[in-house]
Amino acid sequence: MRRRDFIKATVGVVTAGPVAARAEQSAIPVIGFLAPVWQNEELLHGFQQGLQRAGFVDGDNVSILYRSAENEMDRLPALAIDLARRGVAAIVAVSNAAAFAAKNATATIPVLFVAADDPVKVGLVASLARPDGNLTGVNILATELVAKRLALLRELLPAAARVAVLIDPTNKTIAEPTLQGVESAARAMALQIQVLNASNGPEIGTAFAAIERERPDALFVSIGTLFTARRAQLATLATRYMVPMTTGNRQITEAGGLMSYGADIRDTFRQIGVYAGRILKGEKPADLPVVQATKFELVINVETARILGLTVPSSLLATTDEVIE
Repeated sequence: MRRRDFIKATVGVVTAGPVAARAEQSAIPVIGFLAPVWQNEELLHGFQQGLQRAGFVDGDNVSILYRSAENEMDRLPALAIDLARRGVAAIVAVSNAAAFAAKNATATIPVLFVAADDPVKVGLVASLARPDGNLTGVNILATELVAKRLALLRELLPAAARVAVLIDPTNKTIAEPTLQGVESAARAMALQIQVLNASNGPEIGTAFAAIERERPDALFVSIGTLFTARRAQLATLATRYMVPMTTGNRQITEAGGLMSYGADIRDTFRQIGVYAGRILKGEKPADLPVVQATKFELVINVETARILGLTVPSSLLATTDEVIE
């Protein structure tokens, strides 16, 4: 199935008089789904599963209007405004950037976010327990897991001394805390780090050219929508240049990366679906506490390890949630 085929749009026709009243009464609610890039169908299915738990089925008693910025982050505000003008019942905002775009677009329509960083610290909500306003959602604790990811990489590669760190400098809410976390953890582990920047596909290629020259022992990739969208490129280049790569995104590991550790994003999307269903039933975002991810998964691609000539320690395999052959 092509990703674009997954989009479902609801178009309302406004007429006058009793016909309009009947149409308004029979119209099903619409959820706007706003993301920087097209989402994996498995994740979208998880969102729909969450909705179904609350009694809502896409195409039956609810409709979902999908919008993607196609990794052009400056398009998010206009897309959010368009969803708000359509009068959707709620907006699901995937990423901090999408959440801020939705927050700026409306102060009344409920916004359910998937946030990578602390939503209180970045200013999305007033508190986790009592969000106030019209926003709530799930914090996947991505930046808080940086040190853990680096420690797992060190366990896999105990002799590693130099690690390249790839970030997207335009994604400041992710790049800055990621670098702070990596630098602090690297000092504790006596690791040297080399920071590489990339904000698009060609710049990812340039970063790997630097990896080819400098030959670091491993590559630590920041989370972010750019790297999710370019996961095939990352996996291909990491294999070509024989550099072990760790990320916070299982989708990159599924594409051929070596290892990932992060929140179970499928569970996150199910939780957002459950919250969306509760909103449709009349609950207010201010009364729904921000959920912090509690399910985390370590995924290792052992086929990639074999290609790289690496043996995954049995102690690490014993704690792995999923092994990709």
